[in-house]
Amino acid sequence: MAGAVIEVGDAEFRREVLESQQPVLMDFTAAWCPPCRILTPIIEALATEHHGRLKVTKLDVDAHQETARMYGIRALPTLLLFKDGKVVKQITGAVPKAKLEETLRPWM
Repeated sequence: MAGAVIEVGDAEFRREVLESQQPVLMDFTAAWCPPCRILTPIIEALATEHHGRLKVTKLDVDAHQETARMYGIRALPTLLLFKDGKVVKQITGAVPKAKLEETLRPWM
């Protein structure tokens, strides 16, 4: 499906996120996290609506601790926006869709 959220693990992180030609929104999440479940449909909608301008990925912090540790992820959900392989924005918590779009707009 076009615009679907891409599940990324430690092994794919460099290729899918750091080497991406597009800005990448990375959702650090976990199955046990209620705010993460609230954010999931918003993240999926962003992936579909901004397909071609923004790559949307997610990483399960329980299964892929190396990447989460590398970026100091201590609270969930945490969203990192990468541009040219560098973090340009961090958003923590379940944020409304309108607020997320407003935050991401300058980078797309």
